[in-house]
Amino acid sequence: MATLPFLEDIYPENLLYAATIRSPVARGFLKEIESPALPRGYVLITAKDIPGENRLEGTNMPIFACDILNYIGEPVAILLGDDKTKLEELVLKCRVNAYEDTPVFDMNDPKSETEIKQEIIIGDISGITQYKENASRAPNPPEKADINDASEVSYLKNAYTTGIQEHWYAEPIGAVTWLENQEPKNTLVVMTATQWPAHVKKSVTNVLGADSLSISISPTALNLHMDGKFWYPSLIACHAAIGTYITKKPVRFILSKEEDFLFTPKRCETRIDVESIINKNGTINALEIDINVNLGSYAVNAEEILDNVCIGSLGMYKFDNVRLIAKAKKTNLPPQGAFSGFGIAQGNYAIERHISHITDFYDDDPCAWRLNYTDTGAILPVSITENNNVQGGELIKAVIKMSDYKRKRASNELLRQSRDKKFLETENPRGIGIASGYQTNGLLNPYDNNIDCGVEVTLTKEGAIEIKSNIVSSEDYQKIWEKVIMETITIEPDMIRIVTENAPDCGPSCSSRNITSITKLVKNCCESIVKQRFHEPLPITVKEFLIPRSGSLRAGGFKVMDINSVSLTGAAAAVVEVMIDRIDYTPVIRGIWLAVDGGKIISTNRAKRNLNRSVNQALGWVFTENIAYINGIIPKRKYDNFKIFSPSKIPPVHIEFLNSDLKEPKGIGDLPFTCVPAAFMQAVSQAADHVFNSIPLNKNDIWNITRQRNSESANEAASRQTPKENQETK
Repeated sequence: MATLPFLEDIYPENLLYAATIRSPVARGFLKEIESPALPRGYVLITAKDIPGENRLEGTNMPIFACDILNYIGEPVAILLGDDKTKLEELVLKCRVNAYEDTPVFDMNDPKSETEIKQEIIIGDISGITQYKENASRAPNPPEKADINDASEVSYLKNAYTTGIQEHWYAEPIGAVTWLENQEPKNTLVVMTATQWPAHVKKSVTNVLGADSLSISISPTALNLHMDGKFWYPSLIACHAAIGTYITKKPVRFILSKEEDFLFTPKRCETRIDVESIINKNGTINALEIDINVNLGSYAVNAEEILDNVCIGSLGMYKFDNVRLIAKAKKTNLPPQGAFSGFGIAQGNYAIERHISHITDFYDDDPCAWRLNYTDTGAILPVSITENNNVQGGELIKAVIKMSDYKRKRASNELLRQSRDKKFLETENPRGIGIASGYQTNGLLNPYDNNIDCGVEVTLTKEGAIEIKSNIVSSEDYQKIWEKVIMETITIEPDMIRIVTENAPDCGPSCSSRNITSITKLVKNCCESIVKQRFHEPLPITVKEFLIPRSGSLRAGGFKVMDINSVSLTGAAAAVVEVMIDRIDYTPVIRGIWLAVDGGKIISTNRAKRNLNRSVNQALGWVFTENIAYINGIIPKRKYDNFKIFSPSKIPPVHIEFLNSDLKEPKGIGDLPFTCVPAAFMQAVSQAADHVFNSIPLNKNDIWNITRQRNSESANEAASRQTPKENQETK
């Protein structure tokens, strides 16, 4: 299979460079765009120059803002020219004049707009309603109360927030476009690194609105993208395509690293408030979950992301009585994305931290609690538990054994409870945490129920296998497909090739769809070819389609979903052990263990490498990156000082794949995002003797609590001194 080129290496002859003219305000109305006198050959393109529809496919986002401005940096025009340095100088001289309005950045602001609201009720939630009513009448809400004359219960509430995350892939988003003279139509070639070539083609076709052109999408190498190249490359491809359409010249449009950092989608931030009514034995009687998701401007993929956050917030556990209210909010931040975990990561983080809070409150064993409640999920379809050979309880037991969790936790607890001197004066406190999580293998909501997603496989006259698929596969997936094909058909690897031109739409390459759904289609095609090869003349072509099966989840809380996406769900349990360095107050990771149910593992080495990468990225989200929007934009100093989590700071990740009788692979690439962050935060919380609930965790947070603990220890020691000792101290 041929190796895909990188966008940075593509330089057509006589090309024009492109640069973006951006909105200077977070909210307002575009008045005019002023530009200096442009040299010959330089072209300014605005919304009025778009020949087709000024809208990105499947969204309400304009290709160029022409009236309303919704975020700082929103494209209002592009400038084309053959000298990149001169082009950048001219862009700085352009001025965007706008009437500025009051922006909304905070999703908790009453002025923020709710794009989608989701409400789910499971069982009887009257208990928590009555408790809250009783508490509201009391001068101070009681810690414990009687509900319906039942046994004594406790009320616990916490807010769990997750911040944004930068993708920081090797190559910024961009596109290169040019015209080729082909009969009977001219062809516009679009090369871009995208997870969804079909979306690029639809977007460009709609924007150009010209039947005189055929559109050819040629994907380039994606590298590690963290689902950050899901839809945004389509916008840049439209910009470049309009430039080529108007000038008839090749256009090379690649964002600078700083532009990419400031204006492309980030992992969306969430706030999840969890309230629970709990029996004396730690049993949850009722659970109320309030979810808010900040999707920035235009709320792209709002329904898919919100549904994933909802099911993620219920974890892998059995809750009989639940009320869940979720809102996807639009604000005046740049459009936000889902990223690896696609919303399940944020939801699962909240419920795992809340469970740890419950076990800490009751001084209970975190493992025993999880083992009592897993394997009987109330919200997920029956298939997630009945068709999975490896249950959540087995994963938890496996990771406990791998990590020696119980002994280490007990030892850390004894040390934590016996501290009677300054907190970090002579010791490096240690902590250990455990969490579980799962991932689906595709979008919950079919992006278009009228389109069949599929692949086409041909056994040619020469005996080669051609896979027609517009899905973009990394080298890892190409090797996996080679192995699957060679297990079915006797063929050499160099006789296997992927053809993207005029291929059926396979949908987006995200949430492990390549390894689960698409790999299965490729295998099915090859099996059909084997049955026909000695009975039919060559070439033999077989098409297989993944048809979305709509249905509701068991609780009946979701409106539309694709059952395929949760039919084979990967799951994992993680243990993270840390030590707080008493010099710089930084958590030092001492060990990470993962027990994984990934179904059939086609390549163990590649699977482990994929999980190791995801662990590194998940730790960057939870601790290292520490970026945030300030007044609608990420400060430049955050770009200058941005650091990703260094793999050298992580000890070897111990991974165990539990045996499974399933013949099909499950998704595993997103699993570390669903369980490692919660396990890490619980480990740091035990080490620091303080509950941390918000990610990213800042080093200053640990420093502040350390000072507080040192002060408390000093005061406690002073209070125990005898009068004589006090006098000597004075």
